[in-house]
Amino acid sequence: MGWCSEVSWSGAHALALAPIVTASFCNTSFASKLRKPFFKFNFKFSNSSFLALAHRKLVPTALTRPTSSRDDFAFDFVVLNFYHFVFIEDPRAEVTKHRSFLELEGLDINGRVYLNEQGINAQCSGPLKDALAYVNWLREDSRFSDILVQISPSENGHTFPTLKLRYKPSLVQFEGGIPHLSLLDPSKRAMPLSPSEWRDRLEAINKTNLTSKDDPNRNYILLDIRNGYEWDIGHFRGAQRPSVDCFRNTSFGLSQEEITASDPLSNVDKEKATILMYCTGGIRCDVYSTILRQQGFQNLYTLKGGVSHYLKNEGPAEWVGNLFVFDSRLSLPPSIYTAATTEAQLTTDDRFAKCYVCSLEVSELRHRNCANIDCNLLFLCCAKCVEDLRGCCCLTCTTAPRLRPVLNGNQRYKKWHNYRDMHLQGK
Repeated sequence: MGWCSEVSWSGAHALALAPIVTASFCNTSFASKLRKPFFKFNFKFSNSSFLALAHRKLVPTALTRPTSSRDDFAFDFVVLNFYHFVFIEDPRAEVTKHRSFLELEGLDINGRVYLNEQGINAQCSGPLKDALAYVNWLREDSRFSDILVQISPSENGHTFPTLKLRYKPSLVQFEGGIPHLSLLDPSKRAMPLSPSEWRDRLEAINKTNLTSKDDPNRNYILLDIRNGYEWDIGHFRGAQRPSVDCFRNTSFGLSQEEITASDPLSNVDKEKATILMYCTGGIRCDVYSTILRQQGFQNLYTLKGGVSHYLKNEGPAEWVGNLFVFDSRLSLPPSIYTAATTEAQLTTDDRFAKCYVCSLEVSELRHRNCANIDCNLLFLCCAKCVEDLRGCCCLTCTTAPRLRPVLNGNQRYKKWHNYRDMHLQGK
């Protein structure tokens, strides 16, 4: 999901502003759990299951809490991700309705829930029972009865510091806005592919004989509609690294004259090329495919539910690395989404991930922010460069007047205002 404009900074620099949360998905003590399903539930549902959130049927409200061990019920907190394009006549009243329900029921929900005339876009965290109660209530509304809700575990409680529930003119931020786009008309968007259909397409493409002019897969283009720093820790095999650091600046296929190596859609036949688009949860692809339709591209396909939905259903097949997420966890291994991941599948080739400073391989697929608060760059860094540059991204930043302390492990810096008026160098 595209949250890069949630704060006043743009691009990769904006992500340092979450509070410090210790999320140890990738640390040594937690590594052994990667070989087991992260997300095991022993709730007793009537005629349904936890995964029914992805279908039309409502999740039952009557839940029986398991009495088994902590290992059987791995996490008490979860993260919800969902969006839906549907006409809302009075979105501000809808915001009040949502807020009233959460307050009346005393639900502990943090995150971002945005509504406008085109629908809803949400990414939030909370205790499992509160999260399910919110989803149940939402799906009782016929406008949202078939909404695809994606759930992932949170090891350390909330992944967002507060709740931002409000009206927003654009459900995602894009240059020029999106209210004018025909997002409510599915025919104006790309054709969604199920995870299994997407996997079949990718496997066929990656086996393509590029020397054969008769191979139908030669006309396929795999398009990553995310940011470059997201690609840096994980992507589908064959996808080119995006050249942008914020979705609002995405411009694939929009230039009428210039042909650049960074744009896979430049100089392609808009009627013959088949474009496969993917992003984290799906909304950026739906938005951008509508724009490409306006540009004359005919054969557009998206991955339904995005990468997170794919990993839950297909595991890491054709995927390399981790998945970047826009919350305090930052980086999630594929095994967190599926219980079907095997030990062999977990051994993926992550040699593509390089240290921003020295260009050597990194041992951990997780970003950090520059210790220089006035830089705040989000970057990958090896342990040696973290130590040598005291958490900074370059030598210049090591001499900056406002340096934050070097954080060890998976800690994150507090909100920027905690450091804004402080001169930390030498402390």
